[in-house]
Amino acid sequence: MTEPVSSQLPIVTDTDGRAYIPACAVVALLRAIAATHRDLADEPGCDLRAGAAAIDAEADNLDCRAIERTA
Repeated sequence: MTEPVSSQLPIVTDTDGRAYIPACAVVALLRAIAATHRDLADEPGCDLRAGAAAIDAEADNLDCRAIERTA
């Protein structure tokens, strides 16, 4: 299984105790999502649900990392 792209994103904790990711990391994540969709577009039988599942998995991973960072 491939490591989620969101595992590579830097997370910082601000003085307010909340977790943030830098804008450049957001851009990298969006580009990775776009690349995944391009790859899925070439797969027979794939639909938008497959792309949505990939995005959900990345979001879940990033959410867990943010919680770990601020716990």
